[in-house]
Amino acid sequence: MVVFETERLVIRRLTVDDSPFILRLLNEPSFLQHIGDRGVRSLADARQYILTGPIASYERFGFGLFLVEVKETRAPIGICGLLKRDALDDVDVGFAFVPESWSKGYAFESASATLAYARDTHRLARVVAIASPDNVASINLLVKLGFYFDRMVLMPGDKTEVKLFARQLGPESD
Repeated sequence: MVVFETERLVIRRLTVDDSPFILRLLNEPSFLQHIGDRGVRSLADARQYILTGPIASYERFGFGLFLVEVKETRAPIGICGLLKRDALDDVDVGFAFVPESWSKGYAFESASATLAYARDTHRLARVVAIASPDNVASINLLVKLGFYFDRMVLMPGDKTEVKLFARQLGPESD
């Protein structure tokens, strides 16, 4: 199910048919370093991740992480969407892309559209984002998207703190 489109991208709900892509993405060295090891090592693990993560979130909240595809080819290049984590008061925006799609504006394009979706469809007034302190690319993207550094937080199960960013989503925001 397509959730929304941008000029170059289709953002749709994940399905279990996306397991091969999710298996690849979650085992990218950049994902493991900056986001974390989700223990997804097989197609069955990827399927379970999709069912208990994004699909469960769609059913519970009406949103979750979505698959990002290039509109022209429908090739999957990443995930972007909204997460409601128990440890955070606000909904957070998350994203991850395969290396060959970096530096092409896809993360900014999909995250900008996701923020508009959060504001217009889910009437969220504020969203947050977390990033590991050494993830300079994601931090730069968050600042470009209008987020400001709020504080350091320790997420459940983590050993090191991450940076928490926040952004208001008023009617005047993009």
